[in-house]
Amino acid sequence: MYYKIIDEITIDASTDNLSKVISFLANNLEKLNCKPKTQVQLELAVEEIFVNIATYAYPDKIGAVRVRIEADTAENEILITFEDSGTPYDPLKKPDPDVNVPVEKRQIGGLGVFLVKKISDKVFYEYKDGKNCFTIVKKV
Repeated sequence: MYYKIIDEITIDASTDNLSKVISFLANNLEKLNCKPKTQVQLELAVEEIFVNIATYAYPDKIGAVRVRIEADTAENEILITFEDSGTPYDPLKKPDPDVNVPVEKRQIGGLGVFLVKKISDKVFYEYKDGKNCFTIVKKV
């Protein structure tokens, strides 16, 4: 597999910047001729991940997050990676919520990452060089 960096943005991890991140993603997915359904799915996944970083990664300050988009045109895959220097946290270690339990009896939290895992073909997390790196892979 050969992934080519398409574009990246480094921005303050603040929910005020969510629309900028979604616009960045949408513009790049359009350039890649991404199908509308896949674009909506990726926008939802990116929103969930970005909001989680903005909400939890930097408890005492606003830090930066880098969002990088890569593509492997031969494999028809898009890779979206989020890097932040916030509190180390692997959201993939948390067990998936039991979606068969009635809503009023479910524990709060975890549904967003579960959704990201369902939308994506692959998800990866690593803590490397003082950074959280969360990557989603989607066939287009």
